[in-house]
Amino acid sequence: MEEKKSTYKGNTDAHRKGNAKYLSERVEDIKVRVPKGKKDYYKREADILGLSLNKFIVDAMDEKIQRDRNGLLPDNVD
Repeated sequence: MEEKKSTYKGNTDAHRKGNAKYLSERVEDIKVRVPKGKKDYYKREADILGLSLNKFIVDAMDEKIQRDRNGLLPDNVD
């Protein structure tokens, strides 16, 4: 019996549209510049913790704010 090959060619138009809507309504972008080689270092550290690089950076920023403000974060921050 012959194995069926997938005809999937990537995201559908509906998927792309849904992603674009989610990104425009729910998140904001911040660009972070790091010295050459540091990105891979941070990525490895995030991988060790089982986190995406984005989650690793967001958690680090929140942790710094909490530490500097004695645990106080604005009410509207998750």
